Formats: sequence, structure tokens, C-alpha cells
Amino acid sequence: MDIVTDITARRAALTPDRPAFHDVKSGEIVSFAALEDRCARAATLLADRGVGPGDRVAILCRNRVEFFEALFGCAKLGAILAPLNWRMPARELADLLADCAPSLLLTGAEDAATAAEAAQPHGTPLLDLEQDWPAARNAAEPHPGRPAWPGEETWYLIYTSGTTGRPKGVIQTYRMALVNYVNISQAIGLRDGDASLNFLPLFHTAGINLHTLPVLMAGGLNHILPGFEAGAVLDLINTGRLDVMLCVPAVYRELALHPDFATTDLTRLRHWACGGAPMPDVLIEQFAARGAVVCNGFGMTETGPTAFLMDREHALDKIGSVGKPQLLIDARIATPEGVPLPAGETGEVQFFGPGLTPGYWHCDSETAQLFTPDGWLKSGDLGRFDDEGYCYIAGRIKEMYISGGENVYPAEVENVLDEHPAILEAAVTGIADEKWGEVGCAHLILREGQSVSDEALRAWCRERMAAYKVPRHFLRSTDFPRTAAGKVQKHLLPRPEGVR
Repeated sequence: MDIVTDITARRAALTPDRPAFHDVKSGEIVSFAALEDRCARAATLLADRGVGPGDRVAILCRNRVEFFEALFGCAKLGAILAPLNWRMPARELADLLADCAPSLLLTGAEDAATAAEAAQPHGTPLLDLEQDWPAARNAAEPHPGRPAWPGEETWYLIYTSGTTGRPKGVIQTYRMALVNYVNISQAIGLRDGDASLNFLPLFHTAGINLHTLPVLMAGGLNHILPGFEAGAVLDLINTGRLDVMLCVPAVYRELALHPDFATTDLTRLRHWACGGAPMPDVLIEQFAARGAVVCNGFGMTETGPTAFLMDREHALDKIGSVGKPQLLIDARIATPEGVPLPAGETGEVQFFGPGLTPGYWHCDSETAQLFTPDGWLKSGDLGRFDDEGYCYIAGRIKEMYISGGENVYPAEVENVLDEHPAILEAAVTGIADEKWGEVGCAHLILREGQSVSDEALRAWCRERMAAYKVPRHFLRSTDFPRTAAGKVQKHLLPRPEGVR
């Protein structure tokens, strides 16, 4: 894996006339031959604007084919793409531009004003993907590209949105993309010509890698939506146009709440996967009742991302597990110092293998802290293995709290609360308490038209778990602050009145 061949060039040579992308909104279909031609011309377009090997190209846009033209255009030049989070205000984006120092900022029309404001302090040139890109790309000559892409070389940066702090640029290499292709392909049984859906944000690793790049490498079709639309997704499923798909739990909730859910034939989609955040058991059971077995997974931007994925055969009898480590990655449960722990014990999930990030962009100290002395990547997540090698994630280390001397893992409490018929979603945090040291605070989103008292919730919890795990406080909310992957940003959740 020290060298990767030019992916779009090879795919075009193998299956030139097959569809690579379908823009659901416009109806445009781009074949693999056309995609390679566009990517080669995009490389020349970028080079004509001064982009060379190692230079960064920032991009701020919703999901569109042009993103992948820029991604592979950069690969042909040896440049580095830096996708930016369109949910951020200009001030935060300006900080990311200062960090990656791009030669050029590409932007879609919907984000052009924000991009201009963010670029102004740095004088970064802008190129509009709708007004300027197509004509300039078509006028350019196809670039010959590089004979090979070094596996360890940086291809793009993913700025982690983070649940606790400021984003860092996670380096993504060509080797990581190839390893992820192997890991996810064998895990979901990816077939030649399978179709998937690209709708998760492209500034997030799942938007690029789950399952878009693997499907493209396999010669399959990626339908593209600018963003999530429950009705459009259910229609693609019901008409048999999707074979494999990964969603985050928030998307599964929205699908289940949509009026068309009841009449959609979920069995027409062969493999359902979930990542980004823990999927409640009750939601898995709701989909299973309709013939859709959702396989929970777990990975990180730093792991490329595929690490764990549950096999379909055990997804329901080991509900709550994220499965086993996939083919080209190993995992262990260990102390923060790297001492391995036996099955059944809870500790930090740590990873080893060829698909791990080499580190964070221009963050040497953070990169050093990411790995144990023997080279295992520290996830910052708690988990345990059962006797059969299946892993269960208990949440972030920083989220665990100690109440009356006992460890409490928020994910376990959240799962119990999510089973309550009045609750749509729960997020639990630990807060200071004079008597117990820390107690739980449950933040709740209720189902439409539902209500439930605090006392009724405490009784529900006491029937299902130890008393020290039962939250002391219950707060209602209409939504939670989230990362692009749907993870709740718990450090931004409010505290109960009078609690510091």
C-alpha cells in the first residue's frame, strides 16, 4: 500500500460507460469516463491558478459532483484538499483558513457570502463552483496527472468538529482511503456496481468515505443529494435504487418519523449501517420489525474511518454492540497508559493498523498525545469486549462520571431513557453534587404530543438499572447541539438552574 494508482483514471479504463454519479435534483448522470475527464481538467484548472504539490485547496460547499472533481484533481497534482464546515460562521472559518493557508477557496453559491467574509482577512482567492468552475474546467486541457499517488502522502484534511473543543485538521492519506475501501467493502459485502447515497456532509469523513469512495472504487453508482431529505431518501429506497447505505442515528430517527416510512419497502436496501454516534436499541428494533437489520459501527476520523462494524447475523442478538474490528485494523481495550485489559473489563478503545492517520495538521504535541508508546492510537472512548470478541462502546472517557464512588457510563443510561415511549432522544451528562460527588443530568427531546413527569422517569429508570445510575435532574429540549456526525456536543448543553 505504499503506492496507490490514479483511482478515477483506472476506473474509467475499466468501466468507462458506467454511471459514477447521479445528481438526484438535476437528474444529471456522470459516467466514469466523464468523471475522469472532468477531474483531469480540474487538475489543470487548479494548476493554472497556482496550485502545486503540497498546496492546500479549501472547499466550502454542499454535496455535489464538483467536490469530487476537486478531490481527485488535487490528487493528480499532489495538492491537499481542505473541506470546510458550512455550518460554521465566517469568523470560525477564518481560523481554519489561517490554519491550512490555502492557495484557493472553492465555494458553492449557497455559501459564497460566508466564504468571501472568511477569506477577506487572508486575501484568499475564491472560485465559485457554479458560476466559474464548469466553464473554466471545460476550457482547460486534461492534466496528465502523476504516475502514482504515494500511500503515506496527505490527500485531504478533515477538521474534526469535536464534542469538547476546537477543531483540528486530521491528516487523511491515500493509504487510509485504500484501507477503508478494504475494511468497509468486506464488512458490508460491497458488490461490483452497487449503488449508495451521498448526503452526509462532505466536511465529515462519513460524507466522503461511507460509502461514497468505496462504492466509486468498486465501480458503483453514488446518488447525490445536497443534504438530507427524508422523503427523497425513502423514495430512493422504495424504488430499489439503493443497495447499501450508512446513516447517523439522527437520520434514522427522521426516516422513522416521516409519513412515507410506513409504506416504504425497507427490504429493498441490502445493507443498512449506522455510525457517528450510538444508535438506541429501540430504534434498531423499530427498523428490524420492518425487515431492515441495522448494523452498528464505530470508527473515527483518525481511523480512516472504518474500524468496527457489526455483522448482520448477530446484529439483533448482540444488540448494542458495534461488532468486531475489521480486516485491516486491530483493536484492544486498555488503560490510558496502554496496558491491555481482559474481556469484560471497561477501558479505553485503542487501535493499530495501516489505516490510521499519521496525525494532526501542524499539531505536533496533539499528535504525540494521540498514540501510546507502543504505537496504538488512543480513541478517548470507553468500551469492552465480550467473550466472543464483540465490542460495546460506553461513551467518551471525559463523559464518564463517578457517583457515590461508582462509575456511570452515560450511553447505558441514555439507552434506558430512549426506550421510554415519550422520549425521542436522551443525552446524559454528569454534574457536580455535594453529597455524591457527581450525579446525572438527563437532557430529553420528547416525542410530539408527549409529556412525562420527572418522578415517572425516575421510576422508569429505577426499574431498569442501579439507583446510582438514575439521573437526579431532567431537562427538556427541542434539539441538541450536534457535530456533523450527529454526536451531541455535551459541553454545550445547559446546566440545571442553580447548578454550576
